[in-house]
Amino acid sequence: MTEINQAFQLLWTKLELWLRALVLMLPNLIIATLVLVLTFFAARILRKTSDKLLIRFTHSSSLNNLVGTTVYVTILMLGIFFTLSILKLDKTVTTLLAGAGIIGLALGFAFQDIAANFISGVIIAIRKPFVVGDVIETNEHFGTIERINLRTVDVRRQTGELVKIPNRKVFETSVINFSHYGIRRIDLKVGVAYAEDLERVQEVVKEAMVDINGMIEGKEVEVVYTDFGPSSIDFLVRYWIHYKRQTDFVYAKSDAIIKIKKAFDQHKIEIPFPITTLNFGVKGGHDLSIQMKNGKEDLGSNTKLKVTTTAEDQEKGDDG
Repeated sequence: MTEINQAFQLLWTKLELWLRALVLMLPNLIIATLVLVLTFFAARILRKTSDKLLIRFTHSSSLNNLVGTTVYVTILMLGIFFTLSILKLDKTVTTLLAGAGIIGLALGFAFQDIAANFISGVIIAIRKPFVVGDVIETNEHFGTIERINLRTVDVRRQTGELVKIPNRKVFETSVINFSHYGIRRIDLKVGVAYAEDLERVQEVVKEAMVDINGMIEGKEVEVVYTDFGPSSIDFLVRYWIHYKRQTDFVYAKSDAIIKIKKAFDQHKIEIPFPITTLNFGVKGGHDLSIQMKNGKEDLGSNTKLKVTTTAEDQEKGDDG
């Protein structure tokens, strides 16, 4: 019975000490509770404020949520540390800060690539060099942007594949944005026979380039000769179109090809086949079969024969 009384007395003494300590700490505890509650409301208000401010600079929901969450957690952590200081738990605060620093350093080394993509994504979201729906070319990929997040830029290629390009690579390399200005120039390469009147060809082409799908009115169509080709004189037809997506470019080019071909057919302008010239060393340049039929065998080095073959002739020869 004596041992039970002693144990009860020891417990009562301990509880009495705790109660006295609680009474002494009660003012600090009330203040700490108020600080924690105020910190919670302040964190929510600052989070909403940051969202409203960021909308002016970027429309990226991922970035807005990230910054808002970062502000919210930072304010809460500061409030918790301040609350612990009020409760005279300074050693606990120091330990928590040291542990957070060590963990942050370790994570920084372990996730360098992720951090680089994340930071690049933040910069891209703020600077906005492109937006969803733009047609771009970067890192040897050409297509339409489907999504921009804090880790990758998702590009849908013209053949249907979805490519996820890390933000770090997009940020470090050049990006061609075909949709930025909403217009694009098409350089269409065409060839005509050497016998054609080049000035007449220019006139015919310009007359044909009317009502091209998506072509900008008021911008002059340029017909510029560029090369003496193996079987044709080559030129470029340059014209500007309204450009929002790649199909605008494809259809405008196809429409121009159809109309130029129709105009050439109407005006009897020849688009030559590739021609191959063979030198047989036959005197006078007569046909080889005629020379052999006449029994002439003088095929000296100073004599020549020109034989021209077109692509159709070559195909017939391959079929035979």
